Amino acid sequence: MATLAAVASALPEQSGTQEELWEHRFGAFYDHDRAAARLWLRCGVERRHGVLDPIAEGVDGWGTEQRMRRFVEEALPLGRTALLTALERAELEPDEVDLLAVVSCTGYATPGLDILLARDLGLRADVQRLHIGHMGCYAALPGLATVGNAADARGDTSLLLCVELTTLHVQPAERDLEQIVAHALFGDAAGAVAMRPSGPGLELVDVIAHTDVSTAPLMRWDVTDRGFRMGLSPRVPDALRPCVAPVVDELLRRNGTARGRIAHWVAHPGGPAILDAVEDELGLAPDALEASRATLREIGNCSSATVLHILERTLRDNDVKPGDELVALAFGPGLTLYGCLLRAT
Repeated sequence: MATLAAVASALPEQSGTQEELWEHRFGAFYDHDRAAARLWLRCGVERRHGVLDPIAEGVDGWGTEQRMRRFVEEALPLGRTALLTALERAELEPDEVDLLAVVSCTGYATPGLDILLARDLGLRADVQRLHIGHMGCYAALPGLATVGNAADARGDTSLLLCVELTTLHVQPAERDLEQIVAHALFGDAAGAVAMRPSGPGLELVDVIAHTDVSTAPLMRWDVTDRGFRMGLSPRVPDALRPCVAPVVDELLRRNGTARGRIAHWVAHPGGPAILDAVEDELGLAPDALEASRATLREIGNCSSATVLHILERTLRDNDVKPGDELVALAFGPGLTLYGCLLRAT
């Protein structure tokens, strides 16, 4: 069975607390609006990392071309760090890699990151490459499914990289609730996975997806002349609630397990209300999502890379034993819920 042999993450060196970001940057950006300040300081985030200071560099005035050029400049070293760490942890050499898949919804280029990183890492000329774009926060899980399928079907050894630079998409200041929340929640990060056809690690047992297209307008990521603009309705947590338990229970039922047998839960922290919804609908213990909440506090929502950070934290900080089952959940545009069942070997 396809196995996650290693999980690794990388963060930009530049960071700031939520208070510092408001006091020295975004407070003046929003004309010290009290309602904006309350949202900013109560979103569950304490610190975030970024490849640049978007206010000092005036990103809100940049066109999409300038943002995309900066994306390649910044994403390459960050992604390379995550991938090299994953290779080292998996005890893999670059010439053993058969497939490189790169996930991002925050930047594009041709030649893409998949080609440029394959070059920089010294991957073989015949390595297969895949770019998974514009799927949003849940994209790490279909990415895992893709490299897992390649491992099962062809015996491929694969690398998966999620790299998201949300600071490149700060929009012009306006009294727009959705934009304030987006600017308050999101940070930059990369996460990587090394996948083998078998061996020690986390077996990828199964993947499930559910999309409710009737709620599609609630979450958007629109390409504009000034970068990508987030649309994030406050109705998203309530819209996701009805599907969480049925989707998770179906994933577990068809694999002969149940909620009570899941040792570790990894849920993408779209925001505190998303985690509350997951906890409530699944009837989880108060500390079951602590790895997700801690990740939100320490790095914010980093789109697709976030769930890999949480998985890395879970493996690092928890006593994951052979036979333990883990469930990872992520949410995004559609509205879409993706889940996967993992089992420690």
